Amino acid sequence: MLFLGPLYNLLSGLYATRINHFALIKLTFLALDKTIFYFLLFAVIRLIWLLFVRKRRSIPSEASVWLLAFYVIFILAFTTFRDSYFPWQLNLHFGRPKSEVNFIFLKETWKMLYAQSEVDFIYNCFGNVLCFIPLGILMPIVFSKKQTFLRVILAGLIFSVLIETLQFFLETGVSDVDDVFFNTCGMVIGYFLYLIVVKLVK
Repeated sequence: MLFLGPLYNLLSGLYATRINHFALIKLTFLALDKTIFYFLLFAVIRLIWLLFVRKRRSIPSEASVWLLAFYVIFILAFTTFRDSYFPWQLNLHFGRPKSEVNFIFLKETWKMLYAQSEVDFIYNCFGNVLCFIPLGILMPIVFSKKQTFLRVILAGLIFSVLIETLQFFLETGVSDVDDVFFNTCGMVIGYFLYLIVVKLVK
């Protein structure tokens, strides 16, 4: 880790043997550390672009662009690019059989419901939904003139399928149709929360 290594080492020494599923905390730290690095790169590129563009966004609108960029980077780091920090460290596995992809709706989720640990079920269902709620809120703010309900759903569907595809070829997760469904549900919930806030403000 480039930024959060000392903090993670401190927490690991104190709680690694005390907290079940500490690996999830480690994954979060790794993802956040990568997010900070690539967000700084985004910030430099964005600032350079703003120097040359004439028509600029308002401050709240520009802030939403930065939030969306940060969150997209974090989601990709957390779900997909788990084993690599830099692009040249990526290792693609094109020979994986398609049988390792779950195309049967709710098959794996149903198994997790009756598993010994409830954490996997909660993480798979509610975690996938919660992860995409911020995207459902931010996308119509950033692309306010172009985003409709159907476009938001389509964007969430495409982004989720992209994640599952990359997970398959990078071997960084289980590619599951259930994840696409729950991710898209999160986008829908986020979009409706956005509409509610807009109506309340107006």
